Amino acid sequence: MTQGAGQGPVVRTATLRDFRVPPVPVHESVPYAAEPDPYAAQRVPYTAEQVPYAAEEPDGYTPTQRDLPVIGRGGPGDTVQVQVPADPDSDADPAGAPTPDGPGPLYVVGDVHGYLDELVTELHAQGLIDADGHWSAGTARLWFLGDFTDRGPDGIGVIDLVMRLSAEAAAAGGYCKALMGNHELLLLGAKRFGDTPVNSGAGTATFQAAWLLNGGQRTDMERLQDVHLQWMARLDAVVEADGHLLMHSDTTAYLDYGDSIEAVNDTVHDVLNRNDANECWDLFRKFTKRFAFRDDTGPQAVRELLGAYGGQRVVHGHSPIPYLLGEVGSEDGEDGGTPGVDGPHVYADGLAIAMDGGVTMAGKLLVVQLPLGN
Repeated sequence: MTQGAGQGPVVRTATLRDFRVPPVPVHESVPYAAEPDPYAAQRVPYTAEQVPYAAEEPDGYTPTQRDLPVIGRGGPGDTVQVQVPADPDSDADPAGAPTPDGPGPLYVVGDVHGYLDELVTELHAQGLIDADGHWSAGTARLWFLGDFTDRGPDGIGVIDLVMRLSAEAAAAGGYCKALMGNHELLLLGAKRFGDTPVNSGAGTATFQAAWLLNGGQRTDMERLQDVHLQWMARLDAVVEADGHLLMHSDTTAYLDYGDSIEAVNDTVHDVLNRNDANECWDLFRKFTKRFAFRDDTGPQAVRELLGAYGGQRVVHGHSPIPYLLGEVGSEDGEDGGTPGVDGPHVYADGLAIAMDGGVTMAGKLLVVQLPLGN
């Protein structure tokens, strides 16, 4: 349910669709099939016909098939209503303009992946929402780093909450904003292009099959509405706030789309507006790249981004901290133990901050205030 401008609540009903992927020829090799998967028992099984990848993966391409397991934590909850109640005790003037003393503290949120209950718990613990789930942080500023859906039980509920908090925060003189993650691109592609073949760089692929393979939840697709699609398509890819360069993926692929923040965001929006399946797939493919800041060359990679876009530190999601630390889910598929994430991971000579706590790996959904101490 949403609140229209000058109107009462408007009820939207999701349209149920059949999202079965038709059989496609099985190629001689399926990437990653031979790679040990310690989480195989936790994954939703798919048939070979639903995995239309072939040949070897291109250099530097890390599709999200092997990123994280899907760990169920109960059925999908009810969608959070997108409705902003009038507050007679608000500090805003009668015209609705807030009267803040200045910008409030800056917070960032790592990958949520449909875990609505965990998100609400962490936002409340930081004082950003009250016990009823409404914005309670006044002029505070909140940035989500992308990946709202897939793998977890209630991705649409997460999007609805973020949309509602955006309106409530703005009314209070603060803001709640979000960046584009690779899973937003994946969900948009699955909805727009379905099983239309695309040139993946490693054979034939489809957004529909890739979405299912990477934790796509049919309940999310059934509840997906135009307002959600429009919201996702308008998200920026990179921003700078208080000396922090915020982006979803730990990759330098952003440099392929522009030499300034404005240019990158304009280019990404233009790609989505052109609605070309192959072009959108290439964007998704590049946003799945990771680990650019992790090794010996990591500090220099961060400096390239900071030199182009500004800021003193990169803050990103996408790559779970247990991966970066080599604790679990290594690139070799070896399970090193239970994730032990207590907070963000500062690395690359202190130039990068990783914010994906690995909530889908029974890790932690991170909501933290910036700046962090060294």
